[in-house]
Amino acid sequence: MSKKQHTKEEKAPQNEAHEESTQPESEGTDDTCAQELEEARAALAEAEEKVLRLHADFENSKKRLEKDKANAVAFANESFASDMLSILDSFESAFKSMEQIDPEDAAAAIEKIKEGMELTYNQTLNVLKKHGVEEVPHEGAFDPEVHQAIMQVESDEHDSGQIVQVMQKGYKMKDRTLRPAMVSTSK
Repeated sequence: MSKKQHTKEEKAPQNEAHEESTQPESEGTDDTCAQELEEARAALAEAEEKVLRLHADFENSKKRLEKDKANAVAFANESFASDMLSILDSFESAFKSMEQIDPEDAAAAIEKIKEGMELTYNQTLNVLKKHGVEEVPHEGAFDPEVHQAIMQVESDEHDSGQIVQVMQKGYKMKDRTLRPAMVSTSK
């Protein structure tokens, strides 16, 4: 045997041994990669499920908030309306009392009606005040934000632009004018 052949033979067994040692590593790597791929797929599926649940929870919360908002708008005046019922009851009592008036005692009846009207008026003002409705101030200078001048009059007692007379009271709710006061101003 020549040296060349011997070297080839020596190399051949080494190459075969090297190939054998790399094959198990390759199979082990494939198994590891497959396992990692399966774990990644499972994690992805879990994350997708969490996202779907979160989205569903968000949509449910959104629907619940819309329903709550609709109910709040629909029943926003419930407290006010409930308080106004006591005033309605006062008027009904007044009507029943007026039916029982003795015509011969008209002066006393008129006095009682007047007293009942004053009580009902004050009750109405208290309910409105409780809900933030107040009378627009009408003393002093004309304010176009809360007053509506319907006429001007000559007045020696008032300066020009001052309110002389209130024809109809104005009201505001918090800082918003519900109805301007109708006034006459001095020239």
